[in-house]
Amino acid sequence: FPKGAQSAAAQDAWRAFHAGRFQEAVEAGAALGAAGAAVANKAAGVYATYLARDDAEALAVLRDAIARGEQATRELPDSANAHYFLAFVLGRYGQRISVVKALADGLGTRIRQSLQRTLQLAPDHAEAQLALGVFQSEVVDKVGALAARLGYGASRDGALAALDRARELAPESPIVLLECARALQRLEPRGRERVREWLEAARAIAPADAMESLDVSAARAALRGLG
Repeated sequence: FPKGAQSAAAQDAWRAFHAGRFQEAVEAGAALGAAGAAVANKAAGVYATYLARDDAEALAVLRDAIARGEQATRELPDSANAHYFLAFVLGRYGQRISVVKALADGLGTRIRQSLQRTLQLAPDHAEAQLALGVFQSEVVDKVGALAARLGYGASRDGALAALDRARELAPESPIVLLECARALQRLEPRGRERVREWLEAARAIAPADAMESLDVSAARAALRGLG
């Protein structure tokens, strides 16, 4: 792609993403190589999380995204989003195969390193702060406080600090509020009222695009699960 055509194609891919045409966004972004990896991998993660027919399809989509993300970080080593969206799809893949298996396979270290690099390049990256908090909450929940700290540099306090920072940076993002609520359920089983408060806030947000509509629907479902 010539530079101008590449820019126009990237904009088309992002338009497809915001309109909810996630498969189209993946294909359009992937065709651009490293320059389109961010939109392709964001779309892949959303599709795998909410719309894939089954685990087999979701894992196939995420494996392709991981390979694409690894290539993007090699070609664009100083791009915060290249590192973030690699961490993003690694995290979604780990959730699909189970957090315990993901940690045993070494994905935890890879996610942590990708997020650390993202935040070195862009300390106010809200999604990376969120992902760091979610990652730490999952590790603490699955392996316990001591093993989480020694093996992965994860802790309850570190998770809460990252989640707080994410909410400061993006206070009206449904996914931030939704994932903060889920993480808090793992870290503080008695923190039910704050969990409900954040889910209510997520549910009340008017979605800005198709992804946010899916996130708001997920918040509604989580509220029903609270009873």
